[in-house]
Amino acid sequence: METGIKGKQTKVVNKDCTAKTVGSGSLEVFATPAMIALMEETAWKSVASALDPGYGTVGIRLEVTHDAPTPLGMEVTCESELVRVDGRKLTFEVRAYDETGCIGKAVHERFIVEEETFMEKAASRKNQK
Repeated sequence: METGIKGKQTKVVNKDCTAKTVGSGSLEVFATPAMIALMEETAWKSVASALDPGYGTVGIRLEVTHDAPTPLGMEVTCESELVRVDGRKLTFEVRAYDETGCIGKAVHERFIVEEETFMEKAASRKNQK
């Protein structure tokens, strides 16, 4: 895995991704959790094809700011760049824009995992309670 890999995703703000609908507020604007989900999706999809079969990434850290509101009907574009590779830990710089400018920024870390082993570990947590 090499630094410099970039990703880009676009979404139109609809009622399903407003703060009012997702429960993060009472207004019909692009929700912070929806922006975060778009940021994570943009990052993981950007590196997915560079991974060996059976491997994926999971989010482990996200430091984010949501700096401007985006109303219903506007398009949001998210761009990510892989800026650091430290073993299996990947660090991305991510920015989200609507049609008038930057609405949010993040530093996002993901970890490369072997999917089957990871899912076995997740399932074993049920037996620990």
